[in-house]
Amino acid sequence: MYDGVRTVIRCREIGPADLAAIADLLTRGFARRSRDYWMDGLRRASVREVPDGFPRFGYMLDHEGMPVGVLLLIYTERDDGGGTSIRCNLSSWYVEPAFRNYAPMLTSVAQRHKRVTYVNISPAFSTWRTIEAQGFRPYCGGLFFSFPALSRPKSMRVEVVQQGAHAVDGLSDADVALLARHAAYGCLSLVCRAGDGRGYPFVLQPMRKRGIPLPAMRLIYCPDVADYVACAGAIGHFLLRRGRILVALDANGPMKDLAGFYRGERGRKYFKGPRCPRLADLSDTELVIYGP
Repeated sequence: MYDGVRTVIRCREIGPADLAAIADLLTRGFARRSRDYWMDGLRRASVREVPDGFPRFGYMLDHEGMPVGVLLLIYTERDDGGGTSIRCNLSSWYVEPAFRNYAPMLTSVAQRHKRVTYVNISPAFSTWRTIEAQGFRPYCGGLFFSFPALSRPKSMRVEVVQQGAHAVDGLSDADVALLARHAAYGCLSLVCRAGDGRGYPFVLQPMRKRGIPLPAMRLIYCPDVADYVACAGAIGHFLLRRGRILVALDANGPMKDLAGFYRGERGRKYFKGPRCPRLADLSDTELVIYGP
């Protein structure tokens, strides 16, 4: 785009040679995040699997070879039982103030694929109306902070799955790969083993303490919220021995089968596209690629 005077701006994919400059730009845009935080996340993004034909890192606004705007994207191919689908996590967005007029170029290019389901899992309150005006709909209203150790314990044992694991009794190859991958990202990957040998996979992640009075974990993944309810007692006692009291999970209201409290002012999440995401699946999103 050319404004008739001197500014030439183009929107293009972020490439490996851009990463250092992108990290500098994001560090300026997000004062609470260090440059190391962004570089670590970009390195993780550089080696993960990405569906063919989609950008690895996202898009940038290029001004004379330097990024002045960025929108990070995380594409994942998923098999959710209804066939293969593509999910894109619209992650961190920042445009230098002098170039804000060009910001719509980023969003229009990033959201052009009709068969992709786009998700925004960390929208600031001030952006909700703007997101909804772009056609996004909320699928998660907030967070339920559970005290799992207060749930009735069942005859289950909890096993930790390490990165590099290739097989776990009772789990599909896809679930084992997911648990091992997230363990490599620094998450806590667990299997709750029932008395009959059946395994229930879970991924949890320590939450940042801002605004949370007690040590908490976030539920990143389980196949169904009902699995967490069933295994909460075993998970709670396992975490209690490690100094963690709360587990936060996506919810649309209070949960009568769990002890805890619901907060609708934090945790809202949006989607746009053909498939509404389910609760209890934040795997391969910005929370684990870049960090909480």
